[in-house]
Amino acid sequence: MSAPPPSPPPQPPPPTLVQPAPRKPAPRRRLWWHRLIFGLWYRPVEVLDEARDRSAWSAAVLLSLISGGIGVLSVDAFHTQWTVDHAAALKLLGLGEAGVLAASLALGSVAHAIARTLGGIGRFAPTASLFIVLFWVTDLPRMAIAAWLPTDATFVQAATWTTWGFGYVLAVLLIRGQHHLSTWKSAAAVSVQMLTALALLRLGPVR
Repeated sequence: MSAPPPSPPPQPPPPTLVQPAPRKPAPRRRLWWHRLIFGLWYRPVEVLDEARDRSAWSAAVLLSLISGGIGVLSVDAFHTQWTVDHAAALKLLGLGEAGVLAASLALGSVAHAIARTLGGIGRFAPTASLFIVLFWVTDLPRMAIAAWLPTDATFVQAATWTTWGFGYVLAVLLIRGQHHLSTWKSAAAVSVQMLTALALLRLGPVR
């Protein structure tokens, strides 16, 4: 009599727990420049966290041009030149705008370079562009007031110190979030350019 055929090996029991498929991370919504600009005033921590590792060059250029235009138009030399020669006055405006753009890029670049020197790991484009944005966002109220009142007026000086302090705090938060540095290192990374801006752009006479 022949031997019975070998029985098939036992099959493993079906799984009792069904593992769900891994979910893809939700795409980050686009950070429009107007939400960035206005959000820095009423929800700065949330906006800076949302803007982390993102570039904001369009908003940075827009704010630099607006600030440069306000700064040039508030200078008496521009009004004097405008009454004499419109074309020369417009050239002066263009030079002023170009100078503000270059100075803004320099401020952002210095902030990034110092942060990297102190051990930061952030990228250049988000750091520089967002630094320019928050710098001019916090300075626009002061510029608008100084365009109508004397620079040495008490109200202008109060606005200068208030907006500068707010901008300094935002700059520290920005560098700390972008470069993962401690608070004191972040403060050191923005001190040079913020103090220079305070002396040259805000407290110095512009008329």
